[in-house]
Amino acid sequence: MAWAPESEALRGCVAVVAGATRGAGRGIAAALGEVGATVICTGRSSVTGTGGSDYDRPETIEETAGLVTRLGGNGIAIQVDHLDSEQVRVLAERVRVEHGRIHVLVNDIWGAEVLKGTPATWNTPIWEHDLDDGLRILRLAIDTHLITSHHLLPLLIGEPGGLLVEVTDGTRDYNASRYRISAFYDLAKVAVNRLAFSQGHELKEHGATAVAITPGWLRSEMMLANFGVTEGNWRTAVAPGGIEGYPSAPEGFAASESPRYVGRGVAALAADPERARWNQCSLTSAQLAREYGFTDIDGSQPDSWADQ
Repeated sequence: MAWAPESEALRGCVAVVAGATRGAGRGIAAALGEVGATVICTGRSSVTGTGGSDYDRPETIEETAGLVTRLGGNGIAIQVDHLDSEQVRVLAERVRVEHGRIHVLVNDIWGAEVLKGTPATWNTPIWEHDLDDGLRILRLAIDTHLITSHHLLPLLIGEPGGLLVEVTDGTRDYNASRYRISAFYDLAKVAVNRLAFSQGHELKEHGATAVAITPGWLRSEMMLANFGVTEGNWRTAVAPGGIEGYPSAPEGFAASESPRYVGRGVAALAADPERARWNQCSLTSAQLAREYGFTDIDGSQPDSWADQ
């Protein structure tokens, strides 16, 4: 039977999830909603139809905010391009006026899933890689996080206890010994782990905590679409034959996780009064599940990093 979150654990907590439109960002926003938080959901994809992301996808920040509210929190959608410093400054000022402070900041901005290419294009050496695409990967993955922290962390450090979460792909140790897809992608994911470390150093004297978190094999909307399945029937992707007209998922997909799993890891950290013990750490959703006892939405505790 699936673990049930404590619905009032973060009532009164104000969180900003930057990059909440889909994937891990939506899962984190939803999990914070499960425990009663007010979640400001930011991103470029909005029902306004202007200033959208690099993806041709239907998800919007308004959908995420609505999900947060249905799950018991208070979801607020604010359209922001986190590469635009002025837009993020305006976001910070609005949050200050309307909420006074924030308790949790999640930097999950990405947007380079298409630019990283398909497996057939991975391992392209830097001298053959499209330079403009590579540099945009770095801007979307690193500059956005720096800009967001610069403007929003002042709202986190006014009182002790704040939590900054940097979302990446791969732990510090895993990435240190493995080449990740391309020089650009590799640098981006290593850098985000280091951002948690460096910001944790700066936040410690203010009584705040910074961590890097990586999900395992994530069943994002884009990943599910790739195999022609939904969250309701995703196991069909690893069955013999898979879904007609779509590639079959590799065997490892059986240990994949929903976006809510890493989200519950963030919620557990935010609710832990002793969270400072994790400052500057690089963590996985599965590691946090073992520590705090939560499960994915199907009651399991998957760990796709276990055999890596």
